[in-house]
Amino acid sequence: MKSRTWTGLAFCAPLIFGLLAFTVLPVIASFWFSLCNYPILEPPSYVGTANYVELAKDDQFWHSVRNTFMYVLGAVPLGMIVGLSLALLLNQKVPGIKVFRTLFFLPTVVPLVANSVLWVRLLNPQQGLINAFLRFLHFPAGWLPGWLSDEHWALPGLVLMSLWGAGGGAILYVAALQDVPAELFEAAELDGAGPRQRFRHITIPMISPVLLFTGVMGLIGGFQEFARAFVMTKGGPWDSTLFYCLHLFNSAFTEFRLGYASAMAWVLFAIILVATWVVMRSSMKHVQYEQ
Repeated sequence: MKSRTWTGLAFCAPLIFGLLAFTVLPVIASFWFSLCNYPILEPPSYVGTANYVELAKDDQFWHSVRNTFMYVLGAVPLGMIVGLSLALLLNQKVPGIKVFRTLFFLPTVVPLVANSVLWVRLLNPQQGLINAFLRFLHFPAGWLPGWLSDEHWALPGLVLMSLWGAGGGAILYVAALQDVPAELFEAAELDGAGPRQRFRHITIPMISPVLLFTGVMGLIGGFQEFARAFVMTKGGPWDSTLFYCLHLFNSAFTEFRLGYASAMAWVLFAIILVATWVVMRSSMKHVQYEQ
């Protein structure tokens, strides 16, 4: 029995070593650095909670928190609504539906940097396809958004771009929809329930665990949003798209303040932990699990 245990541990050793070396130890080191002044080229010096106190007084830090919350509040619910709407369409039994599922899923596997470069062109105020479509609909020239060049439209532009990956969530919703027993819909239809009532009282409760999963994962990913803003706007114009992780990156690798950036990382961990706990706690009465 002991030989089997040691054999199993030997096979798991590379994974355990990798977890310790590349995850556990860096996490511990980042907490230590968050309590230090660490300008990269010099050894870290202990300063206690000074970095956290400075964070509380940093206007740019709070500005990045506000931008990130605004992005999450826009992108996550909108992405879930669009994904579920696509799933309802992709769940229909029509010829060639598998082709459409593949087409809607493809943007999810395209690298995010390539997507960002593409959307810079799409959101171009003068030559972009989105404003060209709005002109086709006879929108007045003064009403056309400036998108990434306008501080009022840059953040909505990134929220709009986030819908490009809604096909990934849609595939999960399709799988959940196909798992709902057809007998429930048949019984509800016999009782006189219309499509809206069946959707509200059967479909939504039955797929609520998947909705919760995609919501929580979207929440976690939204708070860590970085690549879109880094590639497309660099946080501009006028810091309107300065997300938390972009500010953290600038603090670490532009200003060379690794200790300050480590403190930001731990504050972000606390924000995500609390937000996830609130969502999970508030969903207990609304999520229907199979018994």
